[in-house]
Amino acid sequence: MLTAYCMKTKEKNVPMQDAVITKTSRGGYMAQGNDGKGNKMTTMLSEANALQAVKDGVAKKAW
Repeated sequence: MLTAYCMKTKEKNVPMQDAVITKTSRGGYMAQGNDGKGNKMTTMLSEANALQAVKDGVAKKAW
């Protein structure tokens, strides 16, 4: 499961829903999704964690 910091509610380790993983221009990986309450969240991931999330079916690949 992917977790992120919610800027709006100031909560840490909030589970991310509907995650989509993209590659940044510098080659990093970024997951974008929401917290289930309509608040958007974004987190940076390592390549291993990003590919593992796609493999587990937790997130979709957008590249």
